[in-house]
Amino acid sequence: MMDSLSLRVRAGLLTGACLYVFGGMVAVRAETLDFRQAVDVALKQNPDLLGVQAQMAQARAGINQAEGAKLPKITVSAGVTRTNDALNAFGLKLSQRQATFNDFGANQFLGPQSLGVAPDNLNYPGAVNNFNTRIQAEIPLYTGGKLEGYMQQARSMLQAAQAGDQAARQQIIYHALQAYDGVYTARAFKGVAAKALEAAQSQVKTVDSLFKQGVVIKSDLLSAQVRQEDVKLQQDQAANMEAQAMDALHVVLGVPLNQPITLGPEVMVTMPEGDPNTWVGQAMERNPQIQALQHQIAAANGKVEVARADRYPQIGAMARFDTNDPNVGFESRSYTVGAQLNWTIFDGGVTQNAVDQAVAKRMELQAKLQSEQNQLGMQVQDSYRKAVDAANQVKTRELAVTQAEEAARIVSKRYADGVGTLVEVQGAQAQLDKARADLILAKQQVNLQRAALRLAIGDLTLDATRPVQPVVPAPLAQATAAAAKP
Repeated sequence: MMDSLSLRVRAGLLTGACLYVFGGMVAVRAETLDFRQAVDVALKQNPDLLGVQAQMAQARAGINQAEGAKLPKITVSAGVTRTNDALNAFGLKLSQRQATFNDFGANQFLGPQSLGVAPDNLNYPGAVNNFNTRIQAEIPLYTGGKLEGYMQQARSMLQAAQAGDQAARQQIIYHALQAYDGVYTARAFKGVAAKALEAAQSQVKTVDSLFKQGVVIKSDLLSAQVRQEDVKLQQDQAANMEAQAMDALHVVLGVPLNQPITLGPEVMVTMPEGDPNTWVGQAMERNPQIQALQHQIAAANGKVEVARADRYPQIGAMARFDTNDPNVGFESRSYTVGAQLNWTIFDGGVTQNAVDQAVAKRMELQAKLQSEQNQLGMQVQDSYRKAVDAANQVKTRELAVTQAEEAARIVSKRYADGVGTLVEVQGAQAQLDKARADLILAKQQVNLQRAALRLAIGDLTLDATRPVQPVVPAPLAQATAAAAKP
């Protein structure tokens, strides 16, 4: 399966000359990978998800096994025997309907005086051949609840595996969002670095012009040039950050690192409807990890019932059909039917200890569930607070950027007029760079904290995201609109 998926990705994921398949649709020259497609690739190839699917297959097989145990067990056997053992030889002859008076030593019986004679034919028989065929059916009539316990275990484990599958899928969406959003965050930092370099280059030109006019000293020019080189290093670091973010996205998607990827639009995670108190209740009901634990407890209940079943009698019925012949054939036929009751009265405490062990395991799972529920409630509240805080920070950071841009403009003009100092200019520019970087981080946190909130609720799906249309600069937007007019 992994090879097939790997070939699918190699055949067309984001390469201009190839085809790729997503959900049965074939696309030519696939050049972009939006967030939904990225999640689709991750879901098809993630090894954790494949492992959970294997667990579901095991659970389904367990259900079929438990159901099958209620049905008759039918066996067919065939065998051949040759023996001169006195008891077995005589028994085989009886089974073959071949016993005669001579087998009792009738030829040695001469009257009452022969009663003490040991007959040779009975005690020292010749070798007897027997060809046996058998069809036997066995069915349990009463197992003390053992089969029902096995069935409860199997069904609950399947439900736990299904909940685990949902949890794994939502975790994959969360990690894919982190990686996808991380690329755009790195690109935003690249944009900040580009603007900083543009400002540093403008500073160098301004200071060089003022130096040539004799307005400033050479140390100002050198300081501006050093600043420009520092910003170039920051730009290189931002480029490395983008490359690392893209590598992380490749890893999450499970595609080769050298596979070119062109991303679609950014995505934004929406806030769920309701309030924190409502979300906590929803999380207790819908969080797949909590559901998985609840189903594991139900499976533990089944294990307790299986252990307790050994306290009660086990009753079963049997029907058998045999043929026994000295040669290959089916001439001498017989049947046997019966029922049997087995009841272990004393086993040295083995059954009781097994019950105690199963009950203790159930208590362990119940304590774990309580702990997970407490932590989940705290996680919902914490994620909500952080999401709100991040959204407020975005507003504050946007104002900070506006203020820093204006401050940098004023300080730069003052310096150009010979009023301010280069230290003031560089300080204002550094504040502007920091404000822009803080705004990027705040926007990223809004997405991640909303995703964390939805993950805790158990509601992180693709429907919780929507693409963000890129902001078109005003002059470009006006030109585009004008060009669109007839």
